[in-house]
Amino acid sequence: MKFKGLTAQQVAENREKYGSNALTHIPQDPLWKKFVSGLADPMLVILLVALAIQFILVLLKRTEWYEPLGVLIAILVADGVSAASEYRQEGKASALKAEEEAKETTKLIRDGELREEHVGSVVVGDIVLLQAGDKIPADGEIIDGVIKVDQAVLNGETEEAEKRPKQNGETVDTRDLLNASYIYRGTVVCSGEAFMEVAEVGDKTLFGRLALEVQEGTRATPLQVKLGDLAKKITVFGYLGASSIVIGIIAKTLLGGALLPDLGSWLTLLLNAVAVAVTIIVCAVPEGLPMLTSILLSLQSIRMAKDNVLVRKINGLETAGSINLLLCDKTGTITEGRLSVAGMATGGAESFESLEDVPELARDIKIGIGLNNGAAISGSSAIGGNSTDRALLDFIIAGGAAGELPECRRLGSEAFDSAKKYSSITLENEGKTETFIKGAPEKILEICDKFIDKNGELSDFTDKSRVTGYIDAQASRSMRLLAVAKREISQSENGYTLICIVCIRDNVRADAADAIREVSEAGVHVVMITGDRKETAVAIARDSGLIRCESDVVLTSAGLAEKSDDELKAILPELRVVARALPSDKSRLVRVAQELDMVVGMTGDGVNDSPALKKADVGFAMGSGTEVAKAAGDITILDDRFLSIDRAILYGRTMFKSIRKFLIFQLTVNVAAVLTCFLGPIIGKGGEYNVIMTVVQLLLVNIVMDSLAAIAYGSEPALPEFMKEKPVQRSASIVSREMLSQILTSALYITAASLSILFVPQIRSLFGDAGVTYLKSALFATFMMSITFNGFNARTTHINIFKGLGKNRNFLIVMLSIILFQFLFVTFGGKALAVESLSLEAWGICLLLSLFVIPVDIARKLLVRALGKKG
Repeated sequence: MKFKGLTAQQVAENREKYGSNALTHIPQDPLWKKFVSGLADPMLVILLVALAIQFILVLLKRTEWYEPLGVLIAILVADGVSAASEYRQEGKASALKAEEEAKETTKLIRDGELREEHVGSVVVGDIVLLQAGDKIPADGEIIDGVIKVDQAVLNGETEEAEKRPKQNGETVDTRDLLNASYIYRGTVVCSGEAFMEVAEVGDKTLFGRLALEVQEGTRATPLQVKLGDLAKKITVFGYLGASSIVIGIIAKTLLGGALLPDLGSWLTLLLNAVAVAVTIIVCAVPEGLPMLTSILLSLQSIRMAKDNVLVRKINGLETAGSINLLLCDKTGTITEGRLSVAGMATGGAESFESLEDVPELARDIKIGIGLNNGAAISGSSAIGGNSTDRALLDFIIAGGAAGELPECRRLGSEAFDSAKKYSSITLENEGKTETFIKGAPEKILEICDKFIDKNGELSDFTDKSRVTGYIDAQASRSMRLLAVAKREISQSENGYTLICIVCIRDNVRADAADAIREVSEAGVHVVMITGDRKETAVAIARDSGLIRCESDVVLTSAGLAEKSDDELKAILPELRVVARALPSDKSRLVRVAQELDMVVGMTGDGVNDSPALKKADVGFAMGSGTEVAKAAGDITILDDRFLSIDRAILYGRTMFKSIRKFLIFQLTVNVAAVLTCFLGPIIGKGGEYNVIMTVVQLLLVNIVMDSLAAIAYGSEPALPEFMKEKPVQRSASIVSREMLSQILTSALYITAASLSILFVPQIRSLFGDAGVTYLKSALFATFMMSITFNGFNARTTHINIFKGLGKNRNFLIVMLSIILFQFLFVTFGGKALAVESLSLEAWGICLLLSLFVIPVDIARKLLVRALGKKG
């Protein structure tokens, strides 16, 4: 054997000195730790305060044991569902990654023997045998042989790089992926055979550094920011409400002239006030919100899967709807991600697109590009060879029956020669011995004296200006050009006949231009980032509609590096393309945009994209990409199409609108509950009137009702009209002014309607000579039915509350279910819910009081519109 490799002792020494080839994985937090950290949520903190007070009241026998139990269950459910959902998602990703790594092996030489070992066992100094199809296990230098390597995993480009041993005195810049002799972990050998000596392993490889960077933390999503701000406001609202009720009850006693005789009486009054304050706290907090956000996001994720969009991290879904800058990879997203024949032309510059267009030329073309080819046809696809050879065979296969290769006896062939710049094959073709060549047009045109036109007629090739003009035009569109020619062996070496010029390119996807236009109209600024050269990038950007006017800016990586962050921020609105991009360029663009408070989306498929995918607010990983990229991304685009990114943005916006609708519904409940429980004791005569609705009743409303409501709003359809709106700014409040007016209007009516049963004689008399518990049961029923009917108000801004309801049948099913639960709670709740069963007549009165919430909100909408027109 030519190489001896390392001995077992040297392997152990090198592993100790340079480390192993295993990649570091930051372990996921255990479930208990996620649960504990979730308790820091401001809304759960206020509930913990309420729980502590309730526990003390139980010890003092001032409340029932099941009330603090209800609060505890609410905390456990709200925090537990969120923590379990996040833990499960992370666990799935870790399991997939471990499964992939367990399958990776490589061929290396040790103690003079060739053996197959797991990639993790490779050490610095190992000699590795590389053959076509192998994934390179570490970074190192070629020491023998020549191979071509697909480095798309690192630079995102389809062009293969040739790697060979270093020449005498030659220096290698390992930062340049296109260097001649250094190869990188994760890249794939396309052809040839070589031996490499390992120089870097594990986290020190380029692949390893990028993979480690991917595991760093990310900033909060726009929804998390908005909900965090809302949680703080709700917390303040709850504390103020609780403090006010304590002060109010004591002030009412003093102002009423009722001086309590002893300290025990004052203590009893204070404990009663605190019990009411706890109720106010429970009223103010939307306990189900952390859990319900997960439910909403999960429902939408299931629907998105049908459109080839897989949500790996549920927070990425809502963020997709808020992005206003999309940094998009060129290869495989805007383009098809593979080379294909874009067109052909004869020596007379007559262009054509398929073999059926030129039946007289078809046989020669199939020989010239099909038999003179390093790839092979297997079934209905091309395998082996390089990307150019596969593209040529794919063109022939696309011809159907016309794509069958001619039967010819091969006499000899020569692979591509860098000096001649063409490959050749000699064979017997219809009784003649001919040589076909394929290669650089500038070389082949020099040795051609004839050409064949589209009709198969042979012509002298004296005027080459037309075909060279065609070549120049296609080169300006960044086409990769090949010339195909032939000659009979009896002819002179320069007596070739030109068959055709072939144009090859990674074409723009058919639906990319329309999708880019729709995303742009939706207020999302798209910037294409590519490792390709500037001319190619500009051509693709023009064809896809990214570049539309002279003011659009195109930069190379070098040009980007010359600009300061402030200069980059200034030109960012006009930036359309970054060519020859490095991984660091992508991360810098994400950082600079986020400093402008923009919500940044990033697409990619290679390891080179992973750091930026991780740092972006939402990362779109391509389904055909690497596992590292998928792990870094929030959303995986299964079909790699830009159109699916467009759909993901639409679903994200639908999600955000659904959350806003749900918040109108839930915050109306909370505000109405606070007002009802606050005003009741103030208006009432004390005693039974101190607790209008119990803690357990309110927890049922917040958890059971709101959970069902989340399903209803989570089923709202994704409407194309949402893509006509601009993105909601990251700093914008999740509760808009119009939402606030709707919440307050409906909450005031629900409060008035509910309290009227206890305190308005005309309404109270409708229930006959009923006791306070019976009236409070009617109040509870009215309250629940009012919030149910208000759900119809919350789902639309239109006057017609039934508009579009047919597209969301789940909404009707859920609302009917809520009404059924209300009936069951009041009828069978008994002592646990502090209710009595109502008569049919009483239910009718409650129903009428509740229904009026709908016309009240319609009146508000009409008033808002009228004021808007005047403004």
